Amino acid sequence: MLFLNRLRNAWSPFALIVAVSCFGAALTPSLMPRDPMIQAALGAVAASLGYEVALLTRALWRYLELPEATRFRRVWSNSGIAASAAILVYSLSKAASWQNATREAVGLPPLETGAPIFIFAVGSALFLGLWLCFRLAGMIRRVIADILDRLLPRRVGIVMSIALVGWLFWALVDGALVRTAFRAADASFLAADMLIEPDVAKPEDPLKTGSAASLVRWEEMGRRGREYVANAPTSSEISAFFKGPVQDPIRVYVGRRSAKTAEERAELALRELIRVGGFERSAVIVVVPPGTGWMDPGAHDTIDFMLGGNVATVAVQYSYLTSMLALVAHPDYGVDQARALFKKVYAHWTGLPKDQRPRLYVHGLSQGAFNSQATLPLLDMLGDPIEGAMWTGSPFFSRYWSAVRDQRNPDSPAWRPTYGNGSLVRVMDQYGGLDGNFAPWGPIRAVFLNYGSDPIVNFTFDSAIRPPAWMSAPRAPDVSDKLSWFPVVTMLQLALDSVFALDVPRFGHYYIAPDYIDAWAALVEPDGWSEDRANALKAIFEQRGPAL
Repeated sequence: MLFLNRLRNAWSPFALIVAVSCFGAALTPSLMPRDPMIQAALGAVAASLGYEVALLTRALWRYLELPEATRFRRVWSNSGIAASAAILVYSLSKAASWQNATREAVGLPPLETGAPIFIFAVGSALFLGLWLCFRLAGMIRRVIADILDRLLPRRVGIVMSIALVGWLFWALVDGALVRTAFRAADASFLAADMLIEPDVAKPEDPLKTGSAASLVRWEEMGRRGREYVANAPTSSEISAFFKGPVQDPIRVYVGRRSAKTAEERAELALRELIRVGGFERSAVIVVVPPGTGWMDPGAHDTIDFMLGGNVATVAVQYSYLTSMLALVAHPDYGVDQARALFKKVYAHWTGLPKDQRPRLYVHGLSQGAFNSQATLPLLDMLGDPIEGAMWTGSPFFSRYWSAVRDQRNPDSPAWRPTYGNGSLVRVMDQYGGLDGNFAPWGPIRAVFLNYGSDPIVNFTFDSAIRPPAWMSAPRAPDVSDKLSWFPVVTMLQLALDSVFALDVPRFGHYYIAPDYIDAWAALVEPDGWSEDRANALKAIFEQRGPAL
């Protein structure tokens, strides 16, 4: 009976209007398309948060003993239900067109006509479940407050009861759910990393990493490392494009299980790079991979073709978890490994005669871009600088990307900013950006490849309280004009978009080879490079299809 009374007290026309408004706002366009199930879940979460915030506002109003229109309670209740129904009907009638605006921007077919009905049914069920959970938490808080009321002043008891319930909730989530999920994910990803694929053959060439002569054991390289080394383009494949002497590219990859510490893995990578003659090539690229250790073929196969195989790439795996899980579970691992690897390679490189050493570059994708930017000692190497860096899909909190975005030239958009005179930094997307009124390149070049629809690049926490700069006109071509800003809801949309940012090639966080080609060309300027050469190489990789 007490629980039923608590449920009746939780009814509020104002809260219902806020909840339905939040539900409708969650259905509006965002950066990435969402299927109806995900859309329903987002709507339910947004509605639930809106409802609870409205109830909290009402409780504060009553706590301050401000006047209430009790005489018109029935009228207000009926009006609230009618207004909520009108908002809900309008939102559902627009849901398909809103979502199709995003799908059109990324070249996907429209949703089925029955999607709004499914969204309403599933979203309502999820909202009801969340609403009951909040009511249960509230009842527990009141029971604790009643107990504390006998021992402490009433208001002190209220504050302590809120704190205790909050702690209990966090302990439950963090202990029973989050840690259990992490343990399960850790075991699953480790098993996948250790899997020896039957279709990935161990190299027989002694100059290949993982061979019998290698300093790195094949079994310890990890699944992604073995794929990367085994699937490198051959000189015969490269010769179909490159007119001149060609070589098999050098690829050095050290798995996380190859050594115990970041320093030991970096030292092993350097010794292997020296053993296979990496510093005898025309270019050496220090790569920081994303969390799983995956090396994007679109990024690395393209530069191998462009330079005729006369390139060596070195990378070290720091985690076998996905980037998001790795950042939460052990955020320091990637930074420590990136710093150790670059320091080892750079120290050896600076000790070589300047007229005989290769050009040195760095590259990172996604979390790898963040780790690379966090550890690249730009000021410390001005006396003997590397050639440059190419960073792809830099997360919004990345060191150099955030500086370029926030300190951009006033006449440039946040999604493709220009920085200074363009002699150091240039930003491109799938629609261009490298051509402009720039000064000639300086001694160091930095190229950022970011898509305008990439939520991992564009997410910011302050989008909960103000529209992000990339929403200002003109918008990126792959961002719908119908995308609108709503407090808190837009931040939730972007956070959810980040989870599904790899669904559509050449949009979101799914970067593809043709755009890497333009980025690499700006960075390394291959001999004899031209638009015709670029188009010919793009045609080769378009036939291959997007990397998985």
